[in-house]
Amino acid sequence: MIPRSHAWGDLVQAITLLSNHRTDEISPFHCEHDQLFVMADDTKFTADQLAQLEEWGFEVDTENGGFYSFRYGSA
Repeated sequence: MIPRSHAWGDLVQAITLLSNHRTDEISPFHCEHDQLFVMADDTKFTADQLAQLEEWGFEVDTENGGFYSFRYGSA
């Protein structure tokens, strides 16, 4: 049996939270160089929400805005 991972649940919760302040309705995600980028306005989240997103594997993209993660695989 394959061990259960929290990655699926964490990803669903993170995307649900990130979608509250989405910035792109057509292409909400972008992948490159083993990073998943999510188009959401990082300035709209509280400190607690940012801490929770970090726990789920999403960091603020300080260069471009939004969020990125290395946690959920690569292309």
